[in-house]
Amino acid sequence: MTVAATVAVLAVAPPASAAEETGPSTVGYDVSYPQCGTELPDDAAYAVIGVNGGIATTENPCLADQWEWAHGSSGAVSAQPVAQLYVNTANPGEVRAQVSTWPRTGVNRYGVCDGGNTAACSYEYGVDRAEDDVRMVLDILGDLPGDAAVTEADLEGLRWWLDVETMNTWQTDGVQARRNNRATLEGMADHLTSVGGWVGLYSTGYQWGEIVGDVPRWSSLYELDSWLAGAQSWAGAVHNCRDEPLVEGGQVVLSQYVVDDLDHDHSCALPQDDGAAPWTPGAPR
Repeated sequence: MTVAATVAVLAVAPPASAAEETGPSTVGYDVSYPQCGTELPDDAAYAVIGVNGGIATTENPCLADQWEWAHGSSGAVSAQPVAQLYVNTANPGEVRAQVSTWPRTGVNRYGVCDGGNTAACSYEYGVDRAEDDVRMVLDILGDLPGDAAVTEADLEGLRWWLDVETMNTWQTDGVQARRNNRATLEGMADHLTSVGGWVGLYSTGYQWGEIVGDVPRWSSLYELDSWLAGAQSWAGAVHNCRDEPLVEGGQVVLSQYVVDDLDHDHSCALPQDDGAAPWTPGAPR
């Protein structure tokens, strides 16, 4: 999931000593199929787990184990739920003849999908991917013990991130392509919201601009919060918290940085408000 940095940042180590002297770690982590079979950190304050196996139509084979691990996080950062999910995204409309998942029917805000490379079919593609993601989560995590189980009732307030990266398949031919890409993400966001989810956006500003571009006020992506990638140190992640969000109206709430090939995450709203109640499903963001 790690997105390459587009600017250089100072290689400053996270101030672990400060966290250790004053209380539990406030570091989060995000993991997915590349971490299958590896030992995961025991100091997570929260964690974000990948649902897919690198592309939008696949499954992370370690989803259950990693989700249980996430539920062992300390919850030391009140602004972040201890266990969150991210999903891969894509739009293969320009190569739809090469895939079996491109929709042929559907009606939505963009009109009628007839199987062509249109915004209407792009939106339906996004809905389909999100439906599959929800199904995978319910099928795989539904029978886990204790709080780790995810049933339909548990979808309310569950935090989902849409992972938007140029390494996946996107339409690339100008303004219409970016509109179609946006429509796919709208379809995903709308479906995840319809089942009670809290949806945010993960990318870098550069990649978001290449794939989606500006988002109009009427879009369901408008006002979604951002998780920014690209930093190579804790100091860089803190700096990125001050960057513009991916879409207007939203806030930068997470910033990712990489240490020893493992994705770390800094919450842009740390619990300096020590009296704050922990985040719970369904709570306002």
